[in-house]
Amino acid sequence: MAEPYLTLDEPVEHEIEIKRSRFICAIVPASSEEEARDFVAGRRGLHPDATHNCSAYVIGDRRLQKADDDGEPGGTAGTPMLETLLRRGLGDVATVVTRYFGGVKLGAGGLVRAYGGAVGRTLDLVVPVEMVPARIMTVTVDHLRAGRLENDLRISPYEVRGAVYGARVGLEVAVRESELGIFPDWVATLTAGQAVIEPGETVYLRKV
Repeated sequence: MAEPYLTLDEPVEHEIEIKRSRFICAIVPASSEEEARDFVAGRRGLHPDATHNCSAYVIGDRRLQKADDDGEPGGTAGTPMLETLLRRGLGDVATVVTRYFGGVKLGAGGLVRAYGGAVGRTLDLVVPVEMVPARIMTVTVDHLRAGRLENDLRISPYEVRGAVYGARVGLEVAVRESELGIFPDWVATLTAGQAVIEPGETVYLRKV
């Protein structure tokens, strides 16, 4: 069963210093692996002279997770960053922690605390957005009723994702799982019971 998760609305950045090493953490929304990789590449381009640019990202409801230590001892950077994201219940996010070495070695435990802590402190600065599971419902009606139905959908809590025009009109609508029970009756009222509704794939929408 699909579960809710948290994500970010806006990028956030925060810097901490530990034993003269600078740790600059940036976290952004990322809805695909391509977006996450582009963000990581961009941060490395922004800080080409940094000692390390370690990264982690979680796409969707934890279906894709990756971490990169970027030269730090294995498991001391990307992994604690990823674990912090997961512990906070986040998805569709990417993070990079840029380190400028200050001359004092932190040891494996110190690195784990520094990288995980940098992500945690940065997340403390934002209020995450809750994403809840929804289903794509295809509502098929005749042309006479389609215009009014689409207008009513666009001012409703439901989200119109697309429309297919043919002999009849098929409107693709994202409906939160908590509203699946009332959606058919709502459509039936607007269309005098003349609509056909077919369920489709699971997606995620912001909780309202």
